[in-house]
Amino acid sequence: MDFKSVSFEKNSAILKEVKNFNIKQILECGQCFRWEKITDTNYIVIAYERVIEILQNDDEVVILNTNEEDFNNIWIKYFDLERNYDSIKEELSKDEILKKSVEFGYGIRILNQDPFEMLISFIISARNSIPSIKKTVKKICEKWGSKIEYKGEEYFTFPKPIDIKEATLEEIQSTGASFRSKYIVNTIARVNEALEVKKDFENNPSNYNETPEALEFDLEYILNLDDDDCHIALQKFMGVGAKVADCIMLFSMAKHSAFPVDVWVKRAMIYFYVAPDVSLNKMRVFAREKFGSLSGLAQQYLFYYARENKINID
Repeated sequence: MDFKSVSFEKNSAILKEVKNFNIKQILECGQCFRWEKITDTNYIVIAYERVIEILQNDDEVVILNTNEEDFNNIWIKYFDLERNYDSIKEELSKDEILKKSVEFGYGIRILNQDPFEMLISFIISARNSIPSIKKTVKKICEKWGSKIEYKGEEYFTFPKPIDIKEATLEEIQSTGASFRSKYIVNTIARVNEALEVKKDFENNPSNYNETPEALEFDLEYILNLDDDDCHIALQKFMGVGAKVADCIMLFSMAKHSAFPVDVWVKRAMIYFYVAPDVSLNKMRVFAREKFGSLSGLAQQYLFYYARENKINID
């Protein structure tokens, strides 16, 4: 545990002596899109059909609008609080180049988010800025999610696959998803078909001579594959390439060897490690061989350092 104790009062969880936790770094390192910034130490987060408010004062973290049951069943895992990040940072800091990024992003943690939400969100992320991604995701939630009120404000959950099943191409386009809209519509259909076939397959196995192909798009099945097979399986969805697959794996499937290469990570890798003419795939392979099962953490530290320090390779 990366905190010493937790107490509960007035719809809040109060964590004491929290280590390796900086809410600004966690939410602003490119892994999450359902947050609103109040101050550098105060954020609203919408996840798992809940709205919470995070207040951080040094090593004390307060989660408002929650209870003991939700803390134990949702937020401990969501914030990855059972992992010892001291040992992770110690291992990665053996690389003198990466050590600087680890120290800069000392409070980053990998969030464990919903796979369907991450699948749709990172399809939207292709060739897109974080503000635009957040805006499109918010519009999808407002149209197909469920309303939640907190402190007089309205928030909306990310829709479940069945909630958005009937969405048309035109409706998705209206959210600002642009050329990605057709990918999203196709992905929604694939996920829903997999859920329907899975249910029938489990209830009526005698009706099938072999495992239905539709189950290749079952997110639970994909989640339980090993890292390399998971990476391949996710790319069967329209609009999911190597980088998007790595993001989905890392931020919702606990595949910590994933190493997404976006523009900032590319700059960091060229700046610190590899030649400018190295392909994105070779960067990914290089990083996975170098950082192994901790590649995803290395990626987050490099991304945050490169973006915040505006690293330029021109």
